[in-house]
Amino acid sequence: MTKSDGEETRAELLPGRLVAGYESFLGGHFAREQERFQKLGSEGQNPRILLIGCCDSRVSPEVIFDAAPGELFVVRNVANLIPPYGPNDDLHGTSAAVEYAVLALRVAHIVVLGHASCGGVRAFVDAELDPYQKPLSVGDFIGKWISLIAPAAERIGAPTEPAALYSERLAFASIIQGLANLRTFPSVANLERRGILTLHGAYFGISDGKLLALDERDGLFSPVRPETHAAALAEPRF
Repeated sequence: MTKSDGEETRAELLPGRLVAGYESFLGGHFAREQERFQKLGSEGQNPRILLIGCCDSRVSPEVIFDAAPGELFVVRNVANLIPPYGPNDDLHGTSAAVEYAVLALRVAHIVVLGHASCGGVRAFVDAELDPYQKPLSVGDFIGKWISLIAPAAERIGAPTEPAALYSERLAFASIIQGLANLRTFPSVANLERRGILTLHGAYFGISDGKLLALDERDGLFSPVRPETHAAALAEPRF
């Protein structure tokens, strides 16, 4: 049941920031793109890209990639992790989203987007380095979830640098592990093998806005459009 359109919404029903943002949306994006929204509402969505990112509030895929409504099918969770394929009676939010994007929406690309200073990755590192962190274990939601990082940590070995630097290196390795886990899904592996689906890894630097993309041939991440990035940093700020 909804109240009549003419009845003013009380601000206290939602945080004031959201009400103000909605008003801005109505006068901006919605006003300019009413036809797009009407088409999306009547015809449904047809995104070509599934993006699996972190729920960190600083890393919004729609903002980073300047995406319009309907362009990206976005799944966000702690530390942009993907569990390996394992159907059972548990509840699998990320796996369900992958399955829906691949089999129902028929996306052509899956992008795993990690980012700098990831709190989930750092939580895993701190738990490994400090035995007093061990109560954050498989019995807790976060502890069990970030245990998905363990195979990546095993692959790169014990840290030989400060925890902050090791966390960044582990974040890269975790993206690669996420792609490996995606390939345990039969539908993903089948479609990739047939050339219908392409998997990608990417990493976003929050403070500098630098985007890196993974080349799986050598396992290295390289800057995307470095000239454009440099020009953006060189522009005067007012």
